[in-house]
Amino acid sequence: MRIVTKHKSPNTGRKRFVVAEEFCGGVDFKIKQLTVGGKKLKLTIWDTAGQERFRTLTSSYYRGAQGIILAYDVTRRDTFISLSDIWAKEVERYSTNQDCVKMLVGNKVDKDSERFVSTEEGIALAKELGCLFFECSATTLENVHQCFEELALKIMEVPSLVEEGSTALKRNILMQKPDDQTSYADSCCS
Repeated sequence: MRIVTKHKSPNTGRKRFVVAEEFCGGVDFKIKQLTVGGKKLKLTIWDTAGQERFRTLTSSYYRGAQGIILAYDVTRRDTFISLSDIWAKEVERYSTNQDCVKMLVGNKVDKDSERFVSTEEGIALAKELGCLFFECSATTLENVHQCFEELALKIMEVPSLVEEGSTALKRNILMQKPDDQTSYADSCCS
């Protein structure tokens, strides 16, 4: 993660930007709450950010997943190629859930003039991989909510995934202490 801050130099009084690198453990964890089909859902999201140096860690996050989103940057062909050559194979190798719903997402559609991966190429790869397909923009939020909503809807259509989710929820509830008042309302995904 890169953090950029603006500071005023004590010597010159001029403003300057300082870039600080902060180590990230390879995976970002978020909770997203949404209502789909009249049901309130809590999605647990593990964002591996596609960093190859963390592949040994991220493989464990595919195990038991009910849904997986594979995302690429439409302005960078290399992300599309590595998704096809590396990440889709990782999912196939490590996902233990036969019924897992997979979605291919092309991001940064707000930068259409810089596009290097066409919608048609994305659709073709999604068909090849047996995935749902969406394009979105994390910057403008175009289709972002719809991606999560569609993934949740498809998961809810598969009885084994719904049963598995409710079993996991029951285990989680039993493991929580009665006085645990943890709130995820301040999460960036809520």
